[in-house]
Amino acid sequence: MTQEKFEVSTRTPRWKCIESRTDSKRLHYSRFILSPLMKGQADTIGIAMRRALLGEIEGTCITRAKFENAPHEYSMISGVEESVYEILMNLKRVVLRSDLYGTRNASICAKGPEIVTARHIILPPSVEIVDTAQRIASLTKPIDLRIELQIERGRRMKTTKDYQDGSFPIDTVSMPVRNANYSIHSFGNEKQEILFLEIWTDGSLTPKEALYEASRNLINLFIPFLDAEEQDLNFDLEDDQKGFQGRFHTYPLFTCSYKLHNLTFNYKLLNITKMERKEVLKYIFIDQLGLSRRTYNCLKRSNIHTLSELLNLTHKDLVRMRIDLPVEDIKRILDFLEKHSLFDEPKNKNQF
Repeated sequence: MTQEKFEVSTRTPRWKCIESRTDSKRLHYSRFILSPLMKGQADTIGIAMRRALLGEIEGTCITRAKFENAPHEYSMISGVEESVYEILMNLKRVVLRSDLYGTRNASICAKGPEIVTARHIILPPSVEIVDTAQRIASLTKPIDLRIELQIERGRRMKTTKDYQDGSFPIDTVSMPVRNANYSIHSFGNEKQEILFLEIWTDGSLTPKEALYEASRNLINLFIPFLDAEEQDLNFDLEDDQKGFQGRFHTYPLFTCSYKLHNLTFNYKLLNITKMERKEVLKYIFIDQLGLSRRTYNCLKRSNIHTLSELLNLTHKDLVRMRIDLPVEDIKRILDFLEKHSLFDEPKNKNQF
């Protein structure tokens, strides 16, 4: 175990590993600090890092196994102490370290009587076993045990329950990080904070490697927001022109007709080229419209949360809900639709 003293920086934030130990081949622990941070920043970073560590890191595991003369997963193999199901559970516990992508094949070849462990697994060159002492099966007779294995790498991977080619799926969830925790300590009259981050891994990654990968995955998620230019997403309605006619010609609340044209976002949405207007309006909330407090509260009490729900109200609905939209609020709604190119500007905004 290594443990270091640390000094709190008062300038740019810096991180450091202050404690590291290896409890076993399959349990590594490290403790990191990041400081100084402004009040509230440590909680933001801690939550994001913990989620990324537990859910965004890829791992390698055995996902399938195929036996000779095993009709089902609860059958017994002559000369083997464990059932097929117990062997599958032992294979599930094998920890692998690799940087491979895709699917690879491996196998087990052993001759009894012998205790079969992870060291009997014949692996492709890019894969290595963390703990070769992991028990797999006990051969009580002089028999040959042959098992074909499938190895995959993924993120929170879960094998489907399909029995293809006589092989048995292993219900494995790949999570190299066993646990992650963070704590916050204040200093400087409680205006600054220190973030303490603890990471436990299964040995396929060191805690420092897990920290690097989680940080890189978080950065990749935010890269699209760094695009300085607004991107125009054009809605191609040529193929769906007939589908739109008659369905979205008018809104019940307004008597003017609208035409869907373009919608501008501050960041590129992934491959959205066709979207119905109703779907777009479902994601615009009424708190974006700048309505008066009275109107906003009335709509909220009536469970009206989006622009789509608002525009589908009829005059009868408004009367029943006792909502009398002021002219200023109606103009704000029309201005919002016009600003985001959700319809062609009507000649007379006051015509309802």
